[in-house]
Amino acid sequence: MRTSPKPRLSSWAQLRFSIIGGLLARPPKTGELCERLEILASRSYRHPTKNTLVTFGTSTIERWYYNALKSTDPIDALARKPRSDAGENRAMSSALLSELGRQYRNFSNWSYKLHSDNLIALVEEQPELGDAPSYSTVQRRMKERGWYKKSSIRNKTKGQKLADERLEQREVRSFDCSHVHGLWHLDFHKGRLRVVDSHGEWHTPIALCVLDDRSRLCCHIQWYLNETTEVLQHGLTQAFAKRGLPRSLMTDNGSAMLSHEIKNGLLSLSVQHNRTLPYSPYQNGKQESFWGQLEGRLVSMLARVETLDLNFLNSATQAWVEMEYNRCRHEEINCTPVSRLQKDPDGSRPSVSSKEMEFAFTLLETRAQRRSDGTLQIKGVRFEVPSRFRHLTRLHVRYRSWDLSRAWLVDERTNDLLADIYPLDKIKNSSGFRRTLTPLPDDHYSADTDADPLPPLLRKLMAEYVATGVPPAYIPIENNKPATEEAKDE
Repeated sequence: MRTSPKPRLSSWAQLRFSIIGGLLARPPKTGELCERLEILASRSYRHPTKNTLVTFGTSTIERWYYNALKSTDPIDALARKPRSDAGENRAMSSALLSELGRQYRNFSNWSYKLHSDNLIALVEEQPELGDAPSYSTVQRRMKERGWYKKSSIRNKTKGQKLADERLEQREVRSFDCSHVHGLWHLDFHKGRLRVVDSHGEWHTPIALCVLDDRSRLCCHIQWYLNETTEVLQHGLTQAFAKRGLPRSLMTDNGSAMLSHEIKNGLLSLSVQHNRTLPYSPYQNGKQESFWGQLEGRLVSMLARVETLDLNFLNSATQAWVEMEYNRCRHEEINCTPVSRLQKDPDGSRPSVSSKEMEFAFTLLETRAQRRSDGTLQIKGVRFEVPSRFRHLTRLHVRYRSWDLSRAWLVDERTNDLLADIYPLDKIKNSSGFRRTLTPLPDDHYSADTDADPLPPLLRKLMAEYVATGVPPAYIPIENNKPATEEAKDE
């Protein structure tokens, strides 16, 4: 099967065919060809790649005519042929190309123009390298070898350098999840506008947004004054309550995303936590694209609001997301996020209750119980342990680092909730009221007065010793009296 000419070559072929096509459809009679060629040469034609008019000579049109007449594929015969030396490097010698490569390795942050100018200066110093190439030649040679301009490596951390090397060695590909709510994207974004609080102080708000990968639906968005684990848990649980539980969640490597509360919460809810590679924001590109729309439309419409507060900003954001973003056609998916959410297969699961959600996003640690007063300590705060657990020396507790008003005792094996515990209230305990201790499972057993006073082990040892037939291995002393009786005799 014949492959079609390249678009630019095909445009020339179409122009030439439109000029001589009439000669092929209505072949000229003997002696008429020259006259018809002159008529075609006297006309102007639109250039196939430029907005100008061009003319062609009689001999040129005649050559096109005979080439098309002799071919079974006139369009292919009229197309421009690639140069015979295409792909060959004639303007730069191997030595000069080697110097250019060495120069790029040392100064990869230079522009093409700067590389070209330095190469010219190098040729002037070392004429044996050959003639200096033009700027276009240098640019072409560098592009075909992947020598693109890079950001400066100065002041870069070790992690940033590793990320740059990984980007050079691994290909980057766009992707879409096959099911709605199969993958969510989560990220924080520092806004351009400032908000004022009730004390008259100004702050730069931070937006937390959760996007669905398949439908691009904004599951939840909210502005906060800081980026903490408490804020992340507050916003993420709202997204779960509104949309259900996703199968996986992708975040960057921020401190809030890597906190133990978030890890434990996602694991307890069976949500796989995927993290982007360090210094690789392109892996969360859908989220970055959303920030551009947020700033370009919503934030731009709020630019003239002088005393913008956090409540009004959140109200305006919810209205924009639900009434415009989620209901407008998305360029990449060619439909609205809401319509794709409704028609595509759904992989979500029902959300859990708010109490279960609160319990899930907690730290899990082990604490020693102080037997003197039945308490344990969490971050400097004493918690009272119910008396029914007084026999346990090590307790497994779950708590939230930002809220120590309550903690939870859990089963070590199943992680099930055993009891809620609260901070020690010494003022309340000073009233002197004390509850009677609940008996432990074995507290109802009492001593048996009729039983043999010798324990089983001692009885066994004495019986075995007698069975040997050996007399007791000691010599009793005669007239052995206690010290008090000896004193009386004297």
